[in-house]
Amino acid sequence: VGELLLQEELNRKVLDSLLEFIRKSSSSFQRGTDDWRSRMRAHEIPTAALVLGVNVPDHDMTFQSLSEQLQLSVSPFVVSLQAKECAGQCHDQCEPEQGSTSVNLKRVHCSLKTLHDWYKTVTEKTYTSTPGEKRTSIGINVQQHPPIVVIFKDLEVFSPKVLQDFIIICSRYIEQLPLIFVFGIATAPSVIQHTLPHSVSSLLGIELFQSLSCTQHLATVIDQVILTSEFPFKLSGKVLQVLVSIFLYHDFSVRNFIKGLQLALLEHFHSQPLSVLCCRKQEALGHISKLSHQDVERIQQLPSFMRYVEQQGPQDQVELLTNDDHVKEVCVKLLIDLHKYHKNYYPILRCLHVLTSSLPKYPLGKQIRELHISCLEKNVWDNEEYASAMTLLRMMAKEELVSLLQKCSVILKPGKTKKMRAVLLRLDDLITRFTKSLLEMKESRRTKKMSQFEILRDEVLEFFDSLVRCHLAPPESQPLYEVCYYSSSAVLRRHLNATPRTSIQTALSNPYHYLKNESLRTEDGTFSSAAPDICIVYKLHLECGRLINLYDWLEAYATVVSAAEGKDPESADYGKVDELKHARFIQAVSELEFLGFIKSTKQKTDHVSRLTWGGC
Repeated sequence: VGELLLQEELNRKVLDSLLEFIRKSSSSFQRGTDDWRSRMRAHEIPTAALVLGVNVPDHDMTFQSLSEQLQLSVSPFVVSLQAKECAGQCHDQCEPEQGSTSVNLKRVHCSLKTLHDWYKTVTEKTYTSTPGEKRTSIGINVQQHPPIVVIFKDLEVFSPKVLQDFIIICSRYIEQLPLIFVFGIATAPSVIQHTLPHSVSSLLGIELFQSLSCTQHLATVIDQVILTSEFPFKLSGKVLQVLVSIFLYHDFSVRNFIKGLQLALLEHFHSQPLSVLCCRKQEALGHISKLSHQDVERIQQLPSFMRYVEQQGPQDQVELLTNDDHVKEVCVKLLIDLHKYHKNYYPILRCLHVLTSSLPKYPLGKQIRELHISCLEKNVWDNEEYASAMTLLRMMAKEELVSLLQKCSVILKPGKTKKMRAVLLRLDDLITRFTKSLLEMKESRRTKKMSQFEILRDEVLEFFDSLVRCHLAPPESQPLYEVCYYSSSAVLRRHLNATPRTSIQTALSNPYHYLKNESLRTEDGTFSSAAPDICIVYKLHLECGRLINLYDWLEAYATVVSAAEGKDPESADYGKVDELKHARFIQAVSELEFLGFIKSTKQKTDHVSRLTWGGC
């Protein structure tokens, strides 16, 4: 639900425009206006070309939201089509059920005439013949002739021939059926011209709707979910970098990025026993009094708490290591400080980004997430890029600098802490003083002395430098930061970056890794004869060359299985191939072939060819 709401928020503007276009096109049909008459004469079908971008995994949620909003406020007759569902001829895609207020897809022979007859029957039965609006049985306000909205989710994948025939046939019924098309486009609007010849595209009255780019969507998600003190759960710099890298280099999916956040949240609460303190301030303070002795010991073992203890006096150190009640009292103060740290961190981060993102070559990154990651990993003021940014800011013109300071003032106004209110007062005073320095700046040019503006500019930059050093220290500098920050980037990468071959090879070479069966546990480099058949066959095939003799392979397998069965190596039937072993071997080899490790070869009929080399 949260994903869907966020997706709706991201696409609200384009969806509102799209809904307005559909309403306008529909109302033209209701009134029989000149606009619709001219379209009917030209057989034009109102068509919205919705460009959503290459983040295809997010499109389903967008179309789901669009369909729901259309059904709530425009028409109950909405159908969404995917190319994989429309591989056949265009005239046998849908047949509405009599009396239904939705279009049901059936694989039977039908035609647009059937659709027209059904639409006429349903609208006459459901809607009054008087003009105006009427509440239908499904509880929405629609007009007498609600449009039939057809959404093509993935226009690029549709068969051009099927699509062309469908459009031509529909254009002949535009006088009887209020059809409206929505084209979902992942690449560029030009795909319409490449897919449809002019004789067909001229039958469409196309209006373009451009969604925000997926990177803009990502920036919005990061801004609302990560760069805020409202949510106590936080990500370390490396974890955030993993999520951003997967987004940029794999799928551009905001939805999958949010799933990655959810996975990190679950992993944190699963792996960190003290995550009970990762909640809003009042709730966290309430939990502290309920901590057990074991929980207090866990707190004392946190690296950040140990550093804090080392900074205290000898008597306090003894109390912090031996007195549970004293530890709880100190934790109350430390958690309050941690929450204040976050409330001060994000406004100053945004101000620093405002100042530096306008500089040439973006020394601290164009996107605020890049600056945030730099601040999370180490002292940002120790970076060469930070020094470079300060140098460039000292060359900035007055008007531009004042404009940036005014933006910073807007950012700081919602601040609720005493420190942020004090920073805002100081900044507003500096802005006021800037407006009085223009005449003195002209005078100083003649005397070659520092003008009042230059003095103020240095004062402003020193002020911001002090704010950065005070409030943008990495979270590791804060005691108890571990209760809120998830930092296991390797675990998250392993979950999100699937490596099927590695997982399969691990399972085959070390079945204990997944099965956790003690009979399969072995020392390094050895192999249990009690392993599943496919594991035995896989292990034996690693000892072979490019071509594997099936009979030799079978005999080696039978020997291993005999050892697993506990047979005496000196007995006559030890390593003997019976029907059961033969069948088990054939099945294991077939499974190995299915997984892509071997294949049959024409070079030798009793051999197979090995396809993979190297270990995990």
